[in-house]
Amino acid sequence: MAAVFTLAQLVLVRPVLGLGWDEIVYVSQVTSHHPAAFFSAPRSRGVSLLVAPVASWSSSVPLLRVYLALLSGLALYLALRAWRGLFPTRVLAVGGALFASLWVTLFYGPQAMPNYWVAVGALISVGCFLRVPAKRSAGRVLWGVAAGTALMAWMRPTDAVYVTVPLLVLALVRRHRLSEASRIQGGLGWQIAVDDQLRSLGGRALCRPCTGSMPNPLVMIWWFVLPVLAGLGLVVAARARRLGPTLIPLACATTAALPYLFMIGYAAPRFLQPVYALLAIPVADALWHLVRNPGGKWRPVAASLVALGLAGHLAVQIAVLEGAVSRNTDNRRDWDRTADALHRLGVRPPCLLTGHLAIPIGYYTGCTSGATSGNNENTTPAEILRTADRLPVAHLAPAGGTPPGYARTWHVHRISDLDVRVAPSP
Repeated sequence: MAAVFTLAQLVLVRPVLGLGWDEIVYVSQVTSHHPAAFFSAPRSRGVSLLVAPVASWSSSVPLLRVYLALLSGLALYLALRAWRGLFPTRVLAVGGALFASLWVTLFYGPQAMPNYWVAVGALISVGCFLRVPAKRSAGRVLWGVAAGTALMAWMRPTDAVYVTVPLLVLALVRRHRLSEASRIQGGLGWQIAVDDQLRSLGGRALCRPCTGSMPNPLVMIWWFVLPVLAGLGLVVAARARRLGPTLIPLACATTAALPYLFMIGYAAPRFLQPVYALLAIPVADALWHLVRNPGGKWRPVAASLVALGLAGHLAVQIAVLEGAVSRNTDNRRDWDRTADALHRLGVRPPCLLTGHLAIPIGYYTGCTSGATSGNNENTTPAEILRTADRLPVAHLAPAGGTPPGYARTWHVHRISDLDVRVAPSP
């Protein structure tokens, strides 16, 4: 199943997909081929270290994609192994397939992003935690709990806190940084984001601000069926007197979901990947209960309906995935074309870009990116002007937008839907 997951990533997402905005920030920290982008408080260094074995010596995006696809497939296999003995193999296989077939899992598996790895860490830590009472393997599985928890903290510390309470101590030690991260993300507090998450199910990588119509009901229906099946899995476990292996992952999934459903004012589908991973195994257990009676015999009608539902679900996920890949491919090609146009205007490394989309376009151009305000603030107008005296500098703005004071007298060029102001040659 993990091998099929790896192959599906390579076929459906394709290794030629260029780096996205967040990926650029993470990858640029370890590559020697591009300047490092500004690294804001909500980010953690785990993704940068994850890609370092490839990105530190090669600028090849296809190579990085293949590496991450192989690694994500291996990680899913190891995460499911942590649950051996807690559920039958058939349940683990179906649970893994349910999680792996979600468009958001396939899309982000080969990307330099943290959320898939938080999901894997959650599966490992919770699965190993549940196996601790087995005396023969207590020492080994305790190491598994530590490894899974460390992986989550390494990738996204705040998510690790919500999944595993013991990491709260670590979070409090780093309280000042977490406070800044909360500010950048709009401030954590009571905010209903359930509808935002529903809108993002249609393939939107980031829904901020989250406006517009809801996606087709066929795209959303699985999201409402998921908690129902999880509840059925809990009932099945209670009747079988093995409540712990089902209740604990459901509790961890609930705490992991709460901040993204009720505490932030925007949504991205990748935020809930740890939730989906933790729910997948109890849901798979419930599905097996539906299609087979306690004696192990098949229920033909129920099995047919479940098979039909899963086939439809898979078709919807692949359709959404194809749309997401297409849109992101177009966006990243636009960045690449803009970079080529900047090169023709004389903006070549070493150089500096400021303004709209400065981080991703700066990476594709080979320039450092700068901002004088906002979450990525890392320079001042005076410093930008001093840089323009010795290096090529350009400011990017949406077509017709008002430029900052330091760029008003610079030469204006229209590139696609951007107004590019280039400082006079030093």
